[in-house]
Amino acid sequence: MTTFTELLSYEDALASFDPVMGLEVHVELGTRTKMFCGCSTELGAEPNSQTCPTCLGLPGSLPVVNAIGVESAIKIGLALNCEIAEWCRFARKNYFYPDMPKNFQTSQYDEPIAFNGYLDVQLEDGEIFRVEIERAHMEEDTGKSLHVGGATGRIHGASHSLLDYNRAGIPLIEIVTKPIEGAGERAPEVAKAYVAELREVIKALGVSEARMDKGQMRCDVNLSLRPTPESEFGTRSETKNVNSLRSVERAARFEIQRHAAVLSSGGSIVQETRHFHEEDGSTTAGRIKDNAEDYRYFPEPDLVPVAPAREWVEELRGGLPEMPRVRRNRLREEWGVSEHDMQSILNAGAVDSIVATIAEGADSAAARKWWMGELARNANEQGVVVDELPITPAQVARVAALVADGLLNDKLARKVIEGVLAGEGTPDEVVDKRGLKVVSDEGALGAAVDEAIAGNAAIADKIRGGKIAAVGALVGAVMKTTRGQADAARVKELILERLGVSEG
Repeated sequence: MTTFTELLSYEDALASFDPVMGLEVHVELGTRTKMFCGCSTELGAEPNSQTCPTCLGLPGSLPVVNAIGVESAIKIGLALNCEIAEWCRFARKNYFYPDMPKNFQTSQYDEPIAFNGYLDVQLEDGEIFRVEIERAHMEEDTGKSLHVGGATGRIHGASHSLLDYNRAGIPLIEIVTKPIEGAGERAPEVAKAYVAELREVIKALGVSEARMDKGQMRCDVNLSLRPTPESEFGTRSETKNVNSLRSVERAARFEIQRHAAVLSSGGSIVQETRHFHEEDGSTTAGRIKDNAEDYRYFPEPDLVPVAPAREWVEELRGGLPEMPRVRRNRLREEWGVSEHDMQSILNAGAVDSIVATIAEGADSAAARKWWMGELARNANEQGVVVDELPITPAQVARVAALVADGLLNDKLARKVIEGVLAGEGTPDEVVDKRGLKVVSDEGALGAAVDEAIAGNAAIADKIRGGKIAAVGALVGAVMKTTRGQADAARVKELILERLGVSEG
């Protein structure tokens, strides 16, 4: 096997090869207990404090299926336009790894609970691309390995490893696409858009928070190249556990360039897992990828088959929420924004925050303005999404109301938001503590206007002579005198009144 360290340019790679992708997304369900036992799933507990004989695979322990886990799997299948199995069962996926205490994973193999579906995703230019779903099946998560003593946090170079089995047995739904063909040069964009849309679907269903940064949603990016769209599929690589939308796109792009470099140099692709590196967007080899037969699947003897009643399935179908793309289109029309602006709101993770702010009484323009302006800037600086900021939609709506009532201008409102984010209290408390109310006393404003006119006689003469645009300099002088706490529009009116000039 030859190792290629250089990549082919993306343009050259796409000129010579056709990419085919397969995306496997694991979603951690938000159930209170694990998939096959009663242990808590709460995050942050002491290592190995949320375990029992069942999730540790001790002799004599017997699993019991989590009913909410089954319900969540059906909801996901329905939302992805899948068929729901009338009868399915669990299987044992046998392999040894230290974080798998039973030496097998309870999963589903040839009889998944949901299959043969699709998800339509919207690309940045508005094009709709249909991603077909092969299956969505139930399984359990593994434990967590912590490799200590190395420079990278990976097993290579570590002095020892620690194992925490709190996560072992947490319910997972694995959603597997059919081969994604026909995306061409847009394959990385399609991958990102699909995972983004899937995340929104999962969140809308309420079955998981789908926080990729917390490992609640992870994507394995399978990729292969072939000479032409008519050729047989090439050998694939599988980049494991990619945990952000940007990284999904980068992983697909890197692997396209890497595969193309190998193949163009006469080499062969090895079917293997790959590790993704956030720092530079590269991947490195993991282990040779097993085929399904290597896992020696066989039916789980300790669990009865799952046979969801058709009446129950239809009841769940009838209770599905409005799907994200339908909701976004409705909101876009209600708010009167462009496709591009709506995509920006989605990318910022601000849709729900804006909706909630409007529900608290703000108009849609003001809600969008603050969440996509000052708050998005703060979130970007802190490396978080906007809904993680320590400010509520009700507080943002209050800031908008203070501006609408003339008690704050935009500059002061930004300072109020700054204070709320700093933990100084509610918007009203920040206004009082910092003394941020707009100067509305006509006498005080008039005095500041007179002072500005007297100190800038030449500019005042220009305005009297018809150069109305020059009024901005006097407005600026007044705002400086009042420390930015005057209503600029009212200041302009007073200046023109004093100078006997009509703006019209």
